[in-house]
Amino acid sequence: MGKIAVFFAAGYEEIEALTVVDICRRLGLSIDMVSVTGEDIVAGSHGIAVKMDKLITQANFEEYDMLVLPGGMPGTKNLEACEPLMAQIDAFYQAGKYIGAICAAPSIFGHRGILKGRKACSYPSSESQLEGAQVTAGPVEIDGNVVTSRGMGTAIDFGLAIGGLFCGQEKADKLAEGIVYGKA
Repeated sequence: MGKIAVFFAAGYEEIEALTVVDICRRLGLSIDMVSVTGEDIVAGSHGIAVKMDKLITQANFEEYDMLVLPGGMPGTKNLEACEPLMAQIDAFYQAGKYIGAICAAPSIFGHRGILKGRKACSYPSSESQLEGAQVTAGPVEIDGNVVTSRGMGTAIDFGLAIGGLFCGQEKADKLAEGIVYGKA
């Protein structure tokens, strides 16, 4: 089983962040909601405030198997401005550990050179920032240790893809059926 950290900055997209947390917890994964703001309650782009599990200064990155960046504005810009987080994104990528981003947040990977030669997707208006990527319109792209997704409407797909990496596709598919997601 994996341990995952989802990072929250002021202005995050609530559905993108919390769907990943919810799905992974339903699958039995250990997942921490981590604030990069220095505060233990972080408000999203629609004013929904959520209490975090820990602050970034309390996170032991050696425990994590994956780091996840939700999108939203200005949340994506605020995540990218967090130098300690960006250092960890780079370190995870270089170590071959999983990193994931949804909506506008894959642009962060593009800016850092992580997407060169990889399939990736993002919110349509952010696609030009996926520097060096083979951009797709798929709901989720998994290319090596990099997972990207397009936006709020693909948040369940993103959460299930992450869950599938750590729990197996069969368990993720069973959860999808249990939450009445997919084919009618």
